[in-house]
Amino acid sequence: MKEILNEDEPIYIQIAKGIEDEILQGELIEEMQIPSTNELAKWYQINPATVLKGINLLVEREILYKKRGIGMFVMRGATQTIKEARKESFKMIVMSQLFQEAKKLGISKQELMDMIQNSEEMDR
Repeated sequence: MKEILNEDEPIYIQIAKGIEDEILQGELIEEMQIPSTNELAKWYQINPATVLKGINLLVEREILYKKRGIGMFVMRGATQTIKEARKESFKMIVMSQLFQEAKKLGISKQELMDMIQNSEEMDR
């Protein structure tokens, strides 16, 4: 967990996203134990209940699971579950906004594709 918390969204959501990011980046692998609620609370200097709320969100989404008396672990298939959820979110939010703005500006599908292609080339 390296990110600095901000005021843009609830802290527990940021904690959950941070754990998801670490899973996607391979820093936390499937079946690996994550830091404890108290460790995360100390790291971020926040209430352990807030951390627990973020962790419970990931448990509900079947990203993490609890081994009684041991701690929380990354579930098998978590990486794929996160990718699928984020792709859907990307499609629903980012792509929708992109297409709406392109339509307002009279940008054709081909122009949009060319813009994306050119942006990819600049990022290399």
